[in-house]
Amino acid sequence: MLDISVPLMLFVLVLFLTLLVVLNRILYKPLIKFMDDRDNSIANDLNAAKNLSGNSEVLHAEAEGILDEARSRASGIRQKAIDEAKVLAESKAENKRAELDKEYVSFMEKLESEKETLRNSLLSQMPLFKESLKAKFSKL
Repeated sequence: MLDISVPLMLFVLVLFLTLLVVLNRILYKPLIKFMDDRDNSIANDLNAAKNLSGNSEVLHAEAEGILDEARSRASGIRQKAIDEAKVLAESKAENKRAELDKEYVSFMEKLESEKETLRNSLLSQMPLFKESLKAKFSKL
């Protein structure tokens, strides 16, 4: 049959307890410490990420504000340039109108003087035309 040896059982028990104490100091405590440190590190990283995301939202809102201000300034500059171009175009058109009006007046004066010259020329030639017409009618 099976003999139970008490001294051997005590020896195995002492050996088992000694092994537990040694493994606890060498393996289990450093392993548990490593896992706790890792959990703390993850928690710290999550907190830092939350802080950074909150900070990034503030920065994003600030950037949007700056972009809106830049858009409004650009719109103002564009409108100012358009207004200046309209004023310049209007002044050029007005100058051209004035120049064309002067040329028109000059042309009309020249035309009137040519008309007067032509009338005087025709009036001076009138007796010759009468003579030539009389001569033609007399031939008929």
